[in-house]
Amino acid sequence: MNPWIKLSIEYANQRSYLDDLFKVYPTIPDGIREIDGKLWKNIENSFKKKDNSGLIENLIKLNLFPIKDSYVAYLKRDKKASERNPKTVARLSGRLYEMGLDTIYARCSEPKETNRQIGPLFRRWLSNKSLGVPYLKSTEFLATKDNAVLDAGDAEMMTFAKKYLNYKHNKGLDFIARFNGKYVIGEAKFLTDFGGHQNAQFNDAIATIKSKNIKAVKVAILDGVLYIKGKNKMYKDITTKYKKENIMSSLVLREFLYQL
Repeated sequence: MNPWIKLSIEYANQRSYLDDLFKVYPTIPDGIREIDGKLWKNIENSFKKKDNSGLIENLIKLNLFPIKDSYVAYLKRDKKASERNPKTVARLSGRLYEMGLDTIYARCSEPKETNRQIGPLFRRWLSNKSLGVPYLKSTEFLATKDNAVLDAGDAEMMTFAKKYLNYKHNKGLDFIARFNGKYVIGEAKFLTDFGGHQNAQFNDAIATIKSKNIKAVKVAILDGVLYIKGKNKMYKDITTKYKKENIMSSLVLREFLYQL
């Protein structure tokens, strides 16, 4: 087994893994969403008048619609669709009237889901020079041969990797660095649970490290439930199918980079 997988598993099972990981992913839920007072007044008036079209048209202007329904996204993207589809509007409105205004308000002002806030946190951790090296924009990064981490957004990072590292994969990157003269690229994921979307996240990171002919060391910087010993698919995959790959927790990344 790759020693960094082994070390990550040991860290997660023998030390204060979650306490330490909070430094990388301080996932504190946002406060309630602000709702524009004038818009809410329009929603209240439509609700009281049983004005189905007005109710839906005003609610889809909010960032969060109060009920989950597969047809809402279409109505958001095609503002005139509600006029052409009165039965859909009536169906949605019926559910809203059953909920009542207080519940509608509570649903529309719910905080963002924690997992949607995770993405930028890894780069914020890097920007604090947590790896002990400068965090540099591309011009500065290219101007030196010293150890450094690239400070760039998704599009710029992919462009850099394609131009300088023969990266041809269609997935974005979360990490590009140079240590001891070697480039390192990878994706960073916090896998908060098993199944569904989390499995897809895991597979994205694996696809990156399986890419061929890249002029860089490839890493999958993974944290979360995959290190829980047991019969779960992620744990079985990293200890069997992918046991030779550079898979590791962000908490051992620094140690890995300095030994390159």
